[in-house]
Amino acid sequence: MMVLSWDGLESDSTETCCVSESEYGIQVESAVHAAFGECRYALVADDHWQFRSLSLVLGSRSVRIQFDGMVWTVDGRERHDLEAAREVDIAVSPLSNTLPIRRLALDIGESADITSAYVAVHELTVVTDPQRYTRLAKHEYLYESRNSDFRRVLTVDEHGLVVTYPGLFARSGR
Repeated sequence: MMVLSWDGLESDSTETCCVSESEYGIQVESAVHAAFGECRYALVADDHWQFRSLSLVLGSRSVRIQFDGMVWTVDGRERHDLEAAREVDIAVSPLSNTLPIRRLALDIGESADITSAYVAVHELTVVTDPQRYTRLAKHEYLYESRNSDFRRVLTVDEHGLVVTYPGLFARSGR
């Protein structure tokens, strides 16, 4: 099990995250503390880092997202508008970036366009978000939004977990 902490640079938040990896898959338990309150989430992915489920709680509100490899459900309702998505992107956490980084296993110089199910935590809404990942070096990836001009070079560790996400997140030593 790995215990990680990130500081949210833009949102003045802190996240403490426990990641367990086994031959059966990946389990994540995390807590984000910020001005908007405390957000807790539990995420499950298969052993290839393919997203399977997310339970997120913000105060007295919650959302449950599941993907069986074909069908997405949000709070038990099928969401056909998410069909192109393969990942979730949790707005308040850099852990989300690890899912496509690990699942895609890009070689240096390779790019991949993906669609994520973007979770806006404050609103607890889920929408599609087209993205591109390009592996620049052993521990560097260019993240680009495909529907805006947002782009950042992410530095990751040997496990594909974010170390720096300029302007948004930085790993802390807690």
